[in-house]
Amino acid sequence: MKINLKSVEDVSVRRKFVIFFVLLSVVPFIILFSLFFMSYFSDDIKGNAALLFWSFFIVGFFMFITFMAISRTLGKINIMSKKVVKVVAAPMPEKIEIKMEGDNEIVQIARSFNEVVQKLEGSVRELERSKTILQDVLTKVSSGISFTENINAFLDLIMKTMVGALDAKSGLLLLLNGGDRVLTLKSYYGVEEAVIRKENWFGEDIGALGYVIQEKKPLLVPRIPNGGSVSQKGLDSGFNPPLLCVPLVYQNEAIGVIIISGKEKVENFKEDELLIASNISSQVSMAIVNARLNADAQKTYMETITALAMAVEARDLYSRGHSDRVCALSVKIAYKMGLSENQIKIVKEAAQLHDVGKIGIPDDILRKPGSLDEGEFEAIRQHPAIGEGIIIPLHGFFPLRDPIRHHHEWLDGTGYPDHLKGDDISIETRILTACDAYDAMTSNRPYRKAFTLEQAKAELIRFKDTRYDSNVLDALFFVI
Repeated sequence: MKINLKSVEDVSVRRKFVIFFVLLSVVPFIILFSLFFMSYFSDDIKGNAALLFWSFFIVGFFMFITFMAISRTLGKINIMSKKVVKVVAAPMPEKIEIKMEGDNEIVQIARSFNEVVQKLEGSVRELERSKTILQDVLTKVSSGISFTENINAFLDLIMKTMVGALDAKSGLLLLLNGGDRVLTLKSYYGVEEAVIRKENWFGEDIGALGYVIQEKKPLLVPRIPNGGSVSQKGLDSGFNPPLLCVPLVYQNEAIGVIIISGKEKVENFKEDELLIASNISSQVSMAIVNARLNADAQKTYMETITALAMAVEARDLYSRGHSDRVCALSVKIAYKMGLSENQIKIVKEAAQLHDVGKIGIPDDILRKPGSLDEGEFEAIRQHPAIGEGIIIPLHGFFPLRDPIRHHHEWLDGTGYPDHLKGDDISIETRILTACDAYDAMTSNRPYRKAFTLEQAKAELIRFKDTRYDSNVLDALFFVI
C-alpha cells in the first residue's frame, strides 16, 4: 500500500515531531499501559504486574524527558527561523543573538548565518561605497566645469575626486605624445615634488606603464609585505603599492594612463575599485579627445576671426595696427593691476577682436575723410553688437562677448550700445575701453592730427571716473 506523506512533509518541523512522536512513542506507551491494566486485574499474570509497572514507569519517564528536550530544541529552531525571516525582511540584516552555549548544530547554524550576514554587510558597504564614489565624481563634474572649455581644471577635479573617493594618497594623469611615445604629466594630486619634476615617464622601456599602454589593460599592484616598493621600470619610487593603473583609451588607441597610489588604510585596492577607475578613465578619455577637437576648432575659428579683424584694418589706412597696439597695452595694464591669468587671456583675445564688427560697416562710412553725421555715427555704434554676433557661434569664446560688446560703455552710463554704468562694466571691459580711447587719441585721423602723450593724458583725466576707471588710468599712465 502506497502511503502519501506529502501532507506531513508540508507542515512545520515542530508539527512533524508531534506526529512522529505520537506514532513512535505515545502509541507504544498506550499499548504498554493497556497490558499493565489488564495484568493488574488478571489472575494469570498478576505475578508480572510489578515488572509491567516499572516498565511502564521507566518508558513514560524517558518519553517525558525526550519530549521536553526535543521540544525545547525544536522551539529554538522555530524561534531562530522566525528571526531569520524577520532579519532577511529588514533593509539591513542584523545578526542573530546567540544565547545558547556549546557547539551543537543549532549554534553552528546561527553562527553560520551571522557570518553570512557579516559578509553581506561588507558587500552592501562596498556597493554603497562604489555608489558614493560614482555620485561624488558625477556631482563634481556637473558642478559647472565644462571640459571643452577648461580641460586642465576638469582633469585636476577628476584626480582630486578619484584620490579622495578611493581613499588613496596620490594620483596622476599622464598623456601620451604621438610620435615619440613619451608620457608627459598632465594632472596630479598629492604627488611628491620629485615626481612632478620628472620629464619623461615612458620611452623605449616596457615596465608597468608600458604594459598598461601597450596592452590597453588596467593593472592592480597589491601592497608588498614589509613595506617593499615597486622596482619595475616605468614607475617612480615615489609610488608605493598598492597601485591602480588604468589606461586612457579612445577608439582602441591608448592616449594616456591614470595612476592611483597608496591607501590611507592598510588594505589593498579591490577589484571593484579597479572597475570604477576603469569606467571613469573611459569618460576622461572621451573628454580629453573632445577637448582637443574643440581646441582645434577654436584655434581655427580664432585664426579666421583674426584674419577678419586684419581685413577690417586693411580697409582703413588710419586704423592699421590699432588692434595690436590696444592688445599689447591692455595686457600690460592687466598684469600691472594683478589680474588672474584667465582674465589676462580674456583681455588679450578681446583686444585683438574688439573691432571685428566693423566688417559690417559700409566703406563709405568707415573710410569717410571728414566728420560723421548722426546717421553715420549711429551705424558705427552698431559694430560692438556685430562683433559679438560674429563670435557667438563658438561657445568657447563666451568670455569674450562682454568686453567686445561693451568696450564703448562708460561709467556714467552714456556709452553704447547698452548704456551700462558703474559696476555693471567688468574690469576687463574697463581696461579695453581706456586702451581703445588712448590709442584712438594718439593716432592720426582724417579730421585731426594725433594727440601728444600729454594731451591724451589730459583728455583721459578730464573724464576720470565718469567715462574711465581711475585705477585703470593709473596703471595706463604707469606703463606708457
